[in-house]
Amino acid sequence: MDAIYRVPTIEMNIKIDDFGITDYREMWNRQKSLFHSLIDAKKEHRPIENEYILIGEHPAVYTLGFHGNAANMLHAEELKKRGIEFIHIERGGDITYHGPGQMIVYPILDLEYHHLGVKQYMSLLEDCVIKLLANYGINGEKVDGATGVWIDVGTPNERKICAMGIKCSKFVTMHGLALNVNTDLIAFSAINPCGFVDKGVSSIAQELSYPVNLETVKSQFLEILLTALQ
Repeated sequence: MDAIYRVPTIEMNIKIDDFGITDYREMWNRQKSLFHSLIDAKKEHRPIENEYILIGEHPAVYTLGFHGNAANMLHAEELKKRGIEFIHIERGGDITYHGPGQMIVYPILDLEYHHLGVKQYMSLLEDCVIKLLANYGINGEKVDGATGVWIDVGTPNERKICAMGIKCSKFVTMHGLALNVNTDLIAFSAINPCGFVDKGVSSIAQELSYPVNLETVKSQFLEILLTALQ
């Protein structure tokens, strides 16, 4: 899809770019281009014509945030032989996996325009994922001191279903979240997900014991997020 969503209560224009299944580096470059265009507009006191939400999937790739620990990549040489990239990027957070069956969302937003601080924004994203999961009868939760969305918090079976990490400059955001929908969870065995050595990972399909329609999940999430930004 490629459309302008107009939310009348705050007169914002958010352009949705559904990028299907696209190489990580290609979308990383697109993010940076849009991110810097919004920052330049703010620096030059020009109106921001559009904000953006990029949504889709990536082929298999591992990414590490700028404060992450490279030691959390457990099998770098083996992955290299298989042609799977391990990329150091500028977002917050530690190491994570992206791959088919995972919903990737990259909001390029001006938080100042939405009267949001960075912590408020991250909490808003978590709330949106929690609301989405509730549509599937899954109880998503937050964990103090750990971004993202979790299941069975406070139990020995605590596990992460959605990873988050952003970059923010002049209140403009890039990067975002990765929700495991129909993701092959075996891919996480090559890392300590998000730097945790004692936590598991899950997906919507894992929790329900059957796959769900990713396009439907994407549509539901966009509706929830756009409503939250009003």
